[in-house]
Amino acid sequence: MTCSSKMLFLAALTSAATIYAQSNPLSMELKQNYTGVKTDLLKAADKMGEDNYGFKSSPETRTFAQQVAHVADTQIALCSVAKGEQKRGDAATKTSKADLMASLKASFDYCDGAYDALTDADGLQMVKMFGRDRTKFGALDFNVIHDSEMYGTIAVMLREKGVVPPSTADRPMQGKGGGKKQ
Repeated sequence: MTCSSKMLFLAALTSAATIYAQSNPLSMELKQNYTGVKTDLLKAADKMGEDNYGFKSSPETRTFAQQVAHVADTQIALCSVAKGEQKRGDAATKTSKADLMASLKASFDYCDGAYDALTDADGLQMVKMFGRDRTKFGALDFNVIHDSEMYGTIAVMLREKGVVPPSTADRPMQGKGGGKKQ
C-alpha cells in the first residue's frame, strides 16, 4: 500500500467513525463508559499481587479473587442478555490470579462484541433481564453501572493493601506541592 493509499484509507476510516458517532451518540457514549471501567478493572486485577487475591476487607465480604470472579461472571450473564443468549461464566470456580485474569479478560472480550454491535436503534430492542423487560441499552448500561460499583470496592481493597488504584495512579496531585496523587 502506498503512502497516499494509506492516507486515503485512514481518512475514510476516520470519516466512517465520525458518521457512526454522530448517528449513534447514545451507544457511543455507553461504549466509552464501558471502555473506561474495563481499563480500570483489568489494571486493578493485574496490580493486586497474587498473594493478596485471598484478601478480605471484613469477614462478611468477598475476597479480592471472589470480587474479580463476580465481575467476570456477571458480565457474561448481562452481555449474553444483550446478545440474545443465555450464558453463564465459570470464574467463580477459579482461585489463582492467572486464571481469574484470564476469565476477566474473556468476559470483556465477550462483552466487547455486544458493545461494538450496539447502535442507538438496536439499543431500543427489548430483552428479558432478571425476569423483566429491559432495552438492550438498559442491560448494557446496567453492566457498566455494576462494573463501576465493583471497581469502587476493588479500589478500596487495593488501597487497604497499599496499592494506588489505576483510576488515580497517574493523575497529578491537586493543590500545592504537585507530584503524584497517592
